[in-house]
Amino acid sequence: MAEYATFGLAPATRAGGVLPDGGYQAHRDFLDFIVDGRALLARLADVDAVSPLAADLGPSIFTAHVRRLLLDADPPLADGRYVLYGCPECEGLACGAVTAVIERDGPDIVWRDFAWQTEESPDLARDGYPGVGPFRFRADAYRATLERLLADGADRTAARRVLLVGGRVAVLARLAAALRSIGVGAEITRDAAGAAAEELRTYGAVAFGPAVGEDERAAVRAAFAAAGSDAVLVEPLAPIVPLLVARIEQALQRTPDDRRPLTALTATTADARVEVSAACRVRLTGYRLDRLHRVRAYDLLDARLAPGPHTVPLARLGKRARGGAYLVARTFGDVRVARVGG
Repeated sequence: MAEYATFGLAPATRAGGVLPDGGYQAHRDFLDFIVDGRALLARLADVDAVSPLAADLGPSIFTAHVRRLLLDADPPLADGRYVLYGCPECEGLACGAVTAVIERDGPDIVWRDFAWQTEESPDLARDGYPGVGPFRFRADAYRATLERLLADGADRTAARRVLLVGGRVAVLARLAAALRSIGVGAEITRDAAGAAAEELRTYGAVAFGPAVGEDERAAVRAAFAAAGSDAVLVEPLAPIVPLLVARIEQALQRTPDDRRPLTALTATTADARVEVSAACRVRLTGYRLDRLHRVRAYDLLDARLAPGPHTVPLARLGKRARGGAYLVARTFGDVRVARVGG
């Protein structure tokens, strides 16, 4: 008999953002499947997808997905296939999905025949994932893990709201609009110190406008601390909307560091150091303001990287500009921001 695999769930994030070409990428929080201690999505290199156990789904839809994984409902696809990861933007099969057969085998649950599927039936020879699965789970442990989601449904969502502190100046208004466009709620306030504790606890991040002084920032930090909030406080950066969106997305990241594909991003004035935990495609973009306060963006890297550290020269930013420049590294499901020389 095949060896048993362990089954678990862990919070994960598909980082959204405003892309260098002006496009948008939706922010999605979800639960990833953990098989033998490793995220299943990490075994499927360069797949931009989320599981059906997403935080922004309504209770009835979320419950229906859990029931399917429990085999208490019919499979949504032919041949006993279930969607394990789908398109983060539309969830349509036409965009592609990772599917697998989920079945009972005696007292056990088996996941097998993983494939990338875009049509009614996948071509396993062409679109299968050799080396992934089959996985055999003990049914009692498998069911207990998923049934906890039904009992604790109210606790499964993450705070996907951001509080922007500062005057309603153009940059904060544009930032709020950009965050809302990728599925992150955003409100602007001039003073959060007097807000109710239960309201403050609904925010996952707080970002300060450039005109907010240190005394005001300290008062906001104290108010959130007194409320028992674990929101990440984002200090002011350059007034560049794509950069600020990326920094807030990094603050909202729920995936544990040891499961994130982007392990580190640092930069001196000479080069950047990008470290990845698994083979993945990484885009590195540089941002700065010129003398007329216009936003300048630089495509510094767009390549598939092997696991480990990688060095990227920053000569394209120009020597005089590097001290005031920032970098944004993106890969599927992750984003990191670093200041050049910081």
